[in-house]
Amino acid sequence: MQANSLLQRLAGRSVLIVGDVMIDRYLTGQVTRISPEAPVPVVLHQHSEDRLGGAANVALNIVALDSVAYLCSVAGDDEDGRILRDILLPQANINTEDLVLSASRRSTVKTRVLANNQQMLRIDKEDTQDLDSSEAAQLLERVRFRLDNSPIEVLILQDYNKGVLSESVIGEIIDMAVARGIPVAVDPKKRNFLAFKGVTLFKPNLKEIRESAPFSVKPEMESLEQAAAFLRSELGCSWVMITLSEKGLYLSDETGANIYPTAARKVADVSGAGDTVISIAALALAAGYHPELVALLSNLAGGQVCEFPGVVSVRKDILERELLHALSH
Repeated sequence: MQANSLLQRLAGRSVLIVGDVMIDRYLTGQVTRISPEAPVPVVLHQHSEDRLGGAANVALNIVALDSVAYLCSVAGDDEDGRILRDILLPQANINTEDLVLSASRRSTVKTRVLANNQQMLRIDKEDTQDLDSSEAAQLLERVRFRLDNSPIEVLILQDYNKGVLSESVIGEIIDMAVARGIPVAVDPKKRNFLAFKGVTLFKPNLKEIRESAPFSVKPEMESLEQAAAFLRSELGCSWVMITLSEKGLYLSDETGANIYPTAARKVADVSGAGDTVISIAALALAAGYHPELVALLSNLAGGQVCEFPGVVSVRKDILERELLHALSH
């Protein structure tokens, strides 16, 4: 099958993403001197840019492959929350009806100061406590509405441990999806790692599985098989995907398992690569692709975004070109 037809089968799908949204803010400038006030560089500010981060970056990747992204989340009813709702999400053609703004929370913003082609400083603004009962009820109402009123083909839970996906919220959302026969793909973090019971695809990275498994995990087949068996016993998931950084990824389903190496690349920034991988894997799952093709697409897309500075989404033209090359060799 041709690369363009494979990617065309990923297009036109409806995907619901639930999780922590954030703004990745970049302040760029130049350093030419050290401050007389303290031994720190003085950055002469030249440019500011806001990009979608977290679950919003997952949605951005879905849209980049010509599918429809519905985003359910909670942000602060503050200036940054309104920037998300009124500017960044509409610019990216991402529906904003399911974004709840809360007066009791701050929007998550990661501000990076960049100068002379390197990151000098990162400042995080966030609230990480679980949603209160009112916020959780509003979020679950939006999830239920979207599942009942849009032709959702796959649901992605994107957890950054910023409070949107509490253990109880996770359980209720999975129950909603399972009751409607909708597959669920998960990109977990440590706090609720084993709360995602009954999902279809579970995608930790190597660091996350090492922190959560009661045994040592190495990027080797026998060890990863043990990790996958542990996750299946705890979660009952059908697919286990473990990303292994420069070593590629491990993927296991009911028919078998393999380690899929990634091509060597010049890495500029790994930020957002996990968002891209879960996006592509979920679309490929919805398209019914074979595990080998799911792994190939996920590797190519995740590697691609690492070649660009900052958090970026996958580029379809590059993905098609690299997929064509991979299929012909």
